[in-house]
Amino acid sequence: MSDATHAAPAPQDENQLILERREKLNAIRKDQADGKGVAFPNDFSPSHKAAELFEAFDDKTPEALAELAVKVKVAGRMMLKRVMGKASFCTLQDASFGSSGGRIQIYVKGEEIGEELYASFKHWDLGDIVAAEGTVFKTKTGELSLHATKVRLLTKSLRPMPDKFHGISDQEVKYRQRYIDLMTDEDTRKRFVARSKAVSGLRDFMVQHGFLEVETPMLHPIPGGANAKPFTTHHNALDQQMFLRIAPELYLKRLIVGGFDRVFEINRNFRNEGISVRHNPEFTMMEFYAAYWNYQDLMVFTEELVRDAALKATGSLQMSYGGKPVDLAQPFERLTIVQAIQKFTEAGENVFDSAWLTQALRKLGLTDAKNQLSTRSLASLQVLYFEETVEDKLWQPTFICEHPVEISPLARASDTHPEVTERFELYITGREFGNGFSELNDAQDQAARFHAQVAAKDSGDDEAMFFDHDFVRALEYGMPPTGGCGIGIDRLMMLLTDSASIRDVILFPALRREL
Repeated sequence: MSDATHAAPAPQDENQLILERREKLNAIRKDQADGKGVAFPNDFSPSHKAAELFEAFDDKTPEALAELAVKVKVAGRMMLKRVMGKASFCTLQDASFGSSGGRIQIYVKGEEIGEELYASFKHWDLGDIVAAEGTVFKTKTGELSLHATKVRLLTKSLRPMPDKFHGISDQEVKYRQRYIDLMTDEDTRKRFVARSKAVSGLRDFMVQHGFLEVETPMLHPIPGGANAKPFTTHHNALDQQMFLRIAPELYLKRLIVGGFDRVFEINRNFRNEGISVRHNPEFTMMEFYAAYWNYQDLMVFTEELVRDAALKATGSLQMSYGGKPVDLAQPFERLTIVQAIQKFTEAGENVFDSAWLTQALRKLGLTDAKNQLSTRSLASLQVLYFEETVEDKLWQPTFICEHPVEISPLARASDTHPEVTERFELYITGREFGNGFSELNDAQDQAARFHAQVAAKDSGDDEAMFFDHDFVRALEYGMPPTGGCGIGIDRLMMLLTDSASIRDVILFPALRREL
């Protein structure tokens, strides 16, 4: 009997297990040299996935399956094996899902596949990629299985699988060696399938609403489109410093100038900032721009877009995140920054008092030296107080509107309140999911805003923007009234898959290099 039929065996040294598997591969290579097969064959094609077999035949009786005598070919990673003398069972896992979790049981009998091959099969290891041909049947316990007439070893696994009872307990190993996480954790596989469906759904939604998908540069001569610290590199042929993009915004708006009325892009952005459960230095955004829209139009559309993504990924608008309900079916609330402060804190009319806000922020632990409290405008103090006291209370979907001009250098100022912009941020579960605004299309105003950003950068703000002369030149040709929005795809996927960390929804998150 194999170890799989006993109680948990004593742990073996991993290096010894790897050595044993390498010796098995060496024996296979020797057989290949002797003309007895191929070590890594590439001539097998499965006829079915496990999920297809369960969907088609799991409701059949053993008698019906015997009468049908359906012959199929399957392949996958061997996850379980029970050797019982002259007959054995193994379980193969492929890339399908469904009720079987992508697994199908294989029944192997020595006298039917040949004693020499059966002897080899008994020494194959968990993790090996195995092919099997045979007839679909049901065991005495009613489990849909494949009665094998042929089995083949397609790929020899040289490293042992994690303990099947415990999987990977080290979360960093799950992130660093995602391939093991995927092969051993069905929930992980489902999470990334849901992500793929949601992103595909977003693309379909945008195209159905008349948006053109485009691609813009990831290497920028000037970083722009957001307040963030960029990654820098050097282009040898051009002999100039370049920056990994922090946002595609300025290029997408150039396309609006050029005559495309509606454009969108789903792609990577890079920001040389901290790493946390909400932040990864390389992340996925969708940005979209529509001529003749304003920020009110954007909020209506963004609400529809989020609901559509949720339905396509999960089939429901009723979410649960961290054990707390999130209702995407209800109308998303809309509040200004001032209204949100007054609703969720006891500030009341003090929200209009700079001295009171400054003192309140000091009580929260913010220092003048780091946060420049004494020189901030009233609007800037309101934003800082909002971030410290309100953000984490915005659990249900909420649009927060009217951000100050001084922190919104690309947004159009309000006609009725010129100190704030026609801008919103979408909050769900206490974190920001999107940022949109009526775009600034006044070239002279934009130039003045860029000059203010340059002054801030000269004063030590390394996240302030550069002056982009070509973008100002583009605006001088005339950009129609436009609305634009960016949606954080990774954070949206955290919500839709109830994932606590952004690393859970990024296949290969940024990690410190292994020593």
